[in-house]
Amino acid sequence: MSDPRSSAAASRPAFVARAGVLWPGVSVCMLIALSATFVSEHYGGPPLLYALLMGLSLNFLSSHPATTAGIAFCAKTVLRVGVALLGARITVGQVAGLGWEIALAIAAGVALTVGAGAAFAALLRRPREHGLLAGASVGICGASAAMAVSSVLPPTRENERFTLLTVIGVTLLSTVAMVLYPLILKLAGASALQSGVFLGGTIHDVAQVVAAGTLLGPQAADTAVIVKLYRVALLAPAAMAIGFVLRSRIASQGANEGARVPLLPGFMVAFIALVVLASVGAVTPAMADAAGSASRWMLVVAIGAAGLKTHFEELAKLGWQPLAMLVGETLLLAVYVGAAIVLSAVV
Repeated sequence: MSDPRSSAAASRPAFVARAGVLWPGVSVCMLIALSATFVSEHYGGPPLLYALLMGLSLNFLSSHPATTAGIAFCAKTVLRVGVALLGARITVGQVAGLGWEIALAIAAGVALTVGAGAAFAALLRRPREHGLLAGASVGICGASAAMAVSSVLPPTRENERFTLLTVIGVTLLSTVAMVLYPLILKLAGASALQSGVFLGGTIHDVAQVVAAGTLLGPQAADTAVIVKLYRVALLAPAAMAIGFVLRSRIASQGANEGARVPLLPGFMVAFIALVVLASVGAVTPAMADAAGSASRWMLVVAIGAAGLKTHFEELAKLGWQPLAMLVGETLLLAVYVGAAIVLSAVV
């Protein structure tokens, strides 16, 4: 006689069976995200960092067969959807409102930081892709950029470890900048416009940009957010350029792995599509707010999943060089943006 439970399971729709497989791991990641959000809201601090540290402390759960599929789903699919939804908050009009001089200066800062990442990697004898990822995380949008750019890197265990260490480092540096930069701007007597451009052009994560701008008044906060969203909009071309560089390098070495490095992942295409829709007015403010909230939540879930898949010992194997790269790139970006503001007649 056949087992009725097996017959019932076989008769379920495929998506229901798939959900049943994913749910244990997904529920663990969601619990971590809820806990990290609670701690952030009640005690302050970045939820992404809390989620990552909680995930690292619970990494033993990832070895359980019941949770493996769900954790992998959150670390990959949920992450990509979260990054794609960032595009709903960005419009071409926002970029145009900055003026071409500011827009060009910020774009040059992003290119400079990514290029400096590659140079620092060569100097410290690290793989070039690690320098490009670190440069993009500092130059564009912190942890979100690190996770997005990691998708165009060859899928190796070392790259996964470096990505997580970059997330930790860039989140910590962004938190320090959130507190330190407003104090420096006040002492320097910077105007609200200058302060907003500097904060939006240098701080890594969006949440920290908002917090730092709020300390200096509504005009500085609004300007900082617009400049920051412009940097986020540069994520798509930066990811495509990095993918092209890596594909070309791997192809020149005669390796077959070049085909595994996507030039522009599907979720970045969705990101661009949402920017276009937002620019033509198809995305209402309420929809943009909802997409932004969903994106933040998904990124916290994904970071928690990434932490679950990693051990502290694996991160320690990377040494001090990755943190040195992040600090050097952060200082370089701050000096560049500060100099651009001082020399510009627009800001």
